[in-house]
Amino acid sequence: MHSRTKRFLLLAAGLLCLFTLHAFIVDYSRTSSRSAQTKGPWSDGDPNAYHSGWPQDGQNIPPDGGNNTQADGGLLRAALVALVRNSELEGLRSTIRQVDDRFNRRYGYPYIFLNDVDFTDEFIDQVRAVTKAPVYFGKLPKEHWGLSPYVTEDKVKAALEYNKDRYLYGGSFSYRLMCRFQSGFIHKHPLLQNLDYYWRIEPDVSYFCDIPYDPFKYMRDNNLMYGFTITPMESRKTVETLWNTTRHWMMENPHLLPEKSFMHWVVNEKAKYTLCHFWSNFEIVNLSLYRSEAYESYFNHLDRAGGFFYERWGDAPVHSFAAALLLRKEQIHWFEDIGYHHPGYAHCPNKPEMRSRCVCSGGSDFMYRSMCRRRFTEVGDIYKDQMLDLAQMPDRSS
Repeated sequence: MHSRTKRFLLLAAGLLCLFTLHAFIVDYSRTSSRSAQTKGPWSDGDPNAYHSGWPQDGQNIPPDGGNNTQADGGLLRAALVALVRNSELEGLRSTIRQVDDRFNRRYGYPYIFLNDVDFTDEFIDQVRAVTKAPVYFGKLPKEHWGLSPYVTEDKVKAALEYNKDRYLYGGSFSYRLMCRFQSGFIHKHPLLQNLDYYWRIEPDVSYFCDIPYDPFKYMRDNNLMYGFTITPMESRKTVETLWNTTRHWMMENPHLLPEKSFMHWVVNEKAKYTLCHFWSNFEIVNLSLYRSEAYESYFNHLDRAGGFFYERWGDAPVHSFAAALLLRKEQIHWFEDIGYHHPGYAHCPNKPEMRSRCVCSGGSDFMYRSMCRRRFTEVGDIYKDQMLDLAQMPDRSS
């Protein structure tokens, strides 16, 4: 009896060890794959495998797909993308519900969410519970999120202390990490490598209007590179040397400039920086812009100058300078019909044929009062020699 009991106990202990090891492996695999996926949309081995530009059965996309879908060749290689924290779960869920309701329930474009730390299981489960579209979760590579190699820690600390009361996020190190990532690295994340377009979304924003068409296909069909909704002015104190740094890049790299561009929107005829920018918390972009040699060169020049940390260069003015310098006006589009609110500004269309699809809150007429929107309408492209003339004129930004 004693021998049988001993064998039973040994067997039980062995089974318990195997069970514990299996549970650990499964949990590790589940956590690793859920919080830091490496296979994005349209990649080999994609867990949400697409075929004919359409999600697999089980994604619960409406059978007819809504307007402009399978009959027009299915989905483009595009996604809705956000850099988000675990603490922003409810704000992100609200955004997803609105985007799905206004647009994506008819299409099923994938969502890609990025974080500098692992997403929690709660975050992943609660996000997936709110949408039927495929969702991907990624962690930022360490080399994409951190202090620039071109700045010194002591000088950054001194700059944060100096600027902490001068403007919003003046003393925030994490905000500067975010701006540098959005400016130079988001398009390089592995989950975006197979995308042709991305639509940036944010937590805690509002979409006021139904969107009865596919904005990605609108971009493609009209040869557009950059789409926006709101154009405010930047705080001059945050970008005190951005135009001067940009001028030097232009003079050093004239071969990277196009023959014509929309530069006059950001720099006037007296070589003064207008401070106008596309508010990049909403942007729909043909990613070939950010992947171009010219953009990569421009970002690296800015990064070497240190302004992301010593000042507070945001991704909005950086993207806006790049779009204005590298694109023609006809390649940039105001999505006037997409009503949108991000804390600070709101836009709702006032044209009756657009407004009828919207439910807008008060004070949402900013764009019809915006100096930058008026300038966007009024100015046109200039030639390369005019661009270089402006770059060589005395800096009149102050």
